[in-house]
Amino acid sequence: MHTDPDYSAAYVVIDTDCGLKGFGLTFTLGKGTEIVVCAVEALAGLVVGKSLQGIVSDFRGFYRLLTSDSQMRWLGPEKGVIHLATAAVLNAVWDLWARAEGKPLWKLLVDMNPKQVISCIDFRYITDALTEEEALDILVKAQEDKQHREEEMLKEGYPAYTTSCAWLNYPDQQLQQLCTDALKSGWTKFKVKVGADLQDDIRRCRLIRKMIGPENTLMIDANQRWDVAEAISWVSSLAEFKPLWIEEPTSPDDILGHAAISKALAPLGIGVATGEQCHNRVMFKQFLQASALQFVQIDCCRLGSVNENLAVLLMAHKFQVPVCPHAGGVGLCELVQHLILFDYICVSASLSNRMCEYVDHLHEHFTSPVVIHDARYMPPKDAGYSCEMLESSVQRHHYPEGDVWKQLKNK
Repeated sequence: MHTDPDYSAAYVVIDTDCGLKGFGLTFTLGKGTEIVVCAVEALAGLVVGKSLQGIVSDFRGFYRLLTSDSQMRWLGPEKGVIHLATAAVLNAVWDLWARAEGKPLWKLLVDMNPKQVISCIDFRYITDALTEEEALDILVKAQEDKQHREEEMLKEGYPAYTTSCAWLNYPDQQLQQLCTDALKSGWTKFKVKVGADLQDDIRRCRLIRKMIGPENTLMIDANQRWDVAEAISWVSSLAEFKPLWIEEPTSPDDILGHAAISKALAPLGIGVATGEQCHNRVMFKQFLQASALQFVQIDCCRLGSVNENLAVLLMAHKFQVPVCPHAGGVGLCELVQHLILFDYICVSASLSNRMCEYVDHLHEHFTSPVVIHDARYMPPKDAGYSCEMLESSVQRHHYPEGDVWKQLKNK
């Protein structure tokens, strides 16, 4: 579906009078990023002049201020370009807060008491699925053995899967080499892009399954390619390769379509995963209520930053659906590692059928890039939300003045 991406980001920097800065971003595919920037600038008036302490002492109120401005909410509400912009701004605020506390964001969250976490979440529109009291109870119960799980993560890291081996345009020789190298590096969970040609998908899935063996995990991802009936038929034809899930089989907005696909594929042992283009917590609520997904894929730049992702993590736990975050894009691995660490330590307390996506590109542009060891995310140590970019990268790639764009223009 996205055949010609030009991986980009709307990048937000919040300055303070004490010199501390917060950095945030939202991921895009190129054209239209300037529209997101316009939306960020429209939201800036709600942020500039406020104190950090004033924001975080009523973070729920601040989230609602950004998402419920009586005029700008008409552009959403809480979806589309205005919500991407909200994510970028809030990501920068969370980064600023974590830096002010001298902690990586995951540790800032882990060290909060349950009531503090709850105070960051807007429960409006989701109380029919998860009340504030139920969410608090989940967090209180997870306090047991929390310290042990934190120590476990610091020592062993959080399990990851790779998407870097099997993009649609890779020739077989490259695919085989990448799989071989990944296996040698300790990877055991692999995702394959599908949906362009069924016979080619069968051939590629057979090749990859043979490469990784029956004991390792295979997932497939169609990136919204099919109608409902086509998705069921196509994935059924790939069932022999035992994929754990089919990701984004149809329109990301089609909750009942996902439910029909889930029901049809359940006898084959294939789950449905989606969420990277799920607008907000309300849509996730409905996906969960309709049993339309078996794997929740949160995204740090699609939902309203940490605040809204916390709501989804808690709903997913109540419905007993594992969270396996989306992380293929500019800075998404850097961001989402913090949330999935919090999920394990303070919410789910489980690693069963859980893993976080990893894509091996563009990390060189960040001051605190992800660290992968034995196919696991190692918890970040630097203060903040890990989304500060190197100034040299910002200057070189800034549109349209950066050297990269000037060189393209002169060709």
